[in-house]
Amino acid sequence: MTLRHLLCGVMAVGFGFAAASTPASAQSSGSTLAAVKSKGRLDCGVSQGLPGFSNSDSAGNFSGIDVDLCRGVAAAVFGDPTKVRFRTLSAKERFEALKSGEIDVLSRNSTWTMTRDTQLGIIFAGVNYYDGQGLMVPTSLGVTTAAELDGARICTNTGTTTELNVTDYFRSHGMTFELIAFEKTDEVGAAYEAGRCDVYTTDRSGLAAERLKFADPEGHVVLPEIISKEPLGPAVRQGDEQWLNVVKWTHYAMLNAEELGISSENVDQIRDEQAGLVSQGQGNQEIQRLLGLGDDFGAAIGLPKDWAYQIVKKVGNYGEVYDANVGPDTPLKLARGANALWTNGGLQYGMPVR
Repeated sequence: MTLRHLLCGVMAVGFGFAAASTPASAQSSGSTLAAVKSKGRLDCGVSQGLPGFSNSDSAGNFSGIDVDLCRGVAAAVFGDPTKVRFRTLSAKERFEALKSGEIDVLSRNSTWTMTRDTQLGIIFAGVNYYDGQGLMVPTSLGVTTAAELDGARICTNTGTTTELNVTDYFRSHGMTFELIAFEKTDEVGAAYEAGRCDVYTTDRSGLAAERLKFADPEGHVVLPEIISKEPLGPAVRQGDEQWLNVVKWTHYAMLNAEELGISSENVDQIRDEQAGLVSQGQGNQEIQRLLGLGDDFGAAIGLPKDWAYQIVKKVGNYGEVYDANVGPDTPLKLARGANALWTNGGLQYGMPVR
C-alpha cells in the first residue's frame, strides 16, 4: 500500500551580524592566516543547531564534530582551541558568508559537490564525515520502505543538496511527491512534527540528531534506504592555498594521530618517549614527524613546529572527537561505519606527514 492510500483513510549563540573580518575581495592570496593571527581569533561558520555536529547549550557553549574541527585549527594556529568565534548560518546563507569573508572557514555539515567546489568561489578541505541522505517518517504511518512513499509531502531545507537528491530519487522510481522547503532547520523539524509533511529528509546523521529534539523520538523512524552520497566537510575561500593547507592538515593530523595510537590522554607521554630517541636516530619516525620532534613541517604553511601536537593535546584525535560527539555512547549512537579508519575498513585516511 502506498502512502497516498494510507493518507486517504530541529560561549556564544550565533551572531546575527556579520563577523568582523576582512571581506574576501579585499584580501590578497595567502592572507587569511595573517588576518586570523592579526585579529587573534578564528571566525567559524557552523549550523544553526545540529546535535553532534554543531550545537550550543543553554549557556551558549558549542560542541560537535564541526565545532572541534574549528577548535583544532585554532589550536594549530594559536596553541589555544578557545580562540574561535562561532557564527551560526542557515544552509542558504553559508556559502556567501564564506565567500564574502564574514567567516574564515565553513564547518557546517556541508556536502562536497562539483558545483560547490568549482562555481561558488570556495574549495573543500576534506571530508570529516561520510554520510548519505535518508528519509524519516512517523511510525504511525506504518511505512517501512521508501517504495511506499508515492504521493508523500516531503519537508527539507532550502539551498541544500537534499532538494535535488529527493527529486532525482522519486522521479527515477516513478513516484510523485510534494516538496515543502524551509530556510531554517528548526522550521523543517517543527513543520514535520506538526504533521504538515509526511517525510523529513536530510543527511541520515542529521535525521538522527533532529529526531532527538522531538517530543516523542520513538514515534519516528529513519527508513533503510540511503538515496545519495553526502561527503561532509569544511570549506575555505578559493585562491589561498596556504589557508587551505592549514585547515586540510588539521583534519589529517587528527586522523594520523588516531592511526598512530596518539590521543589527548597519552600524547605527552609519547612525545617525551620519542624525544629521548630522536638524538639516537631511533624511535618511530612517523610519530616524531607528526609531533614536531623531527623536521619542521609547520613552517611551510605558516604554523609552529608543534602544530599537530597542539591539535591532539588540546582537542583530540579523530576517534576521540567522533566518539565524544556522535559515537555509540552518545544520544546519536552512530557507529563508525564508513568513518572508520582505512585500517579498519573505513574511508577515513590521513595523508602522511613526511
